[in-house]
Amino acid sequence: VKRLNPDKLHIRFINEVKAEMLSLPRHYTLTHSDITGELFLSIGNQYDLKKISGIYTRLMRDEVLAELVNENNYYVLNLYCHISGGLVLGSAKWRYNIFQAELPLVIEVIRYGDREIFENNPYLNAASVHVHFKSTRKAFNKVENWGNLSDYA
Repeated sequence: VKRLNPDKLHIRFINEVKAEMLSLPRHYTLTHSDITGELFLSIGNQYDLKKISGIYTRLMRDEVLAELVNENNYYVLNLYCHISGGLVLGSAKWRYNIFQAELPLVIEVIRYGDREIFENNPYLNAASVHVHFKSTRKAFNKVENWGNLSDYA
């Protein structure tokens, strides 16, 4: 089981979002380096478009975008994974399987990276985790429930 190595995680708060102040929606942009294994998490009131606009990132599409929102008085963490469509490397099934394997780490990274919010607002740990797989293949274009944030503490 892969676990988060905090030494390889780089966290940036953008768009005047503060680590200690809850503001919703809260957007997470997670990218990584295949070479160094380092993870880069941006937390803001919008996605970090600069982080995902490079040619390599646009071709790989292995970033994960997420948002913490309040939907009808329930907190939800929505994660978005690009499986197929457009210019992207790898088959839909292969990419889906990779995301499936890496998602527990991804959720742990978000929880750890924004830990002050979760420590200061413990009710957020009950937030449901919904993973939105985006694909041109019907079998992989779906939403899955991945439990609650507390499952990834």
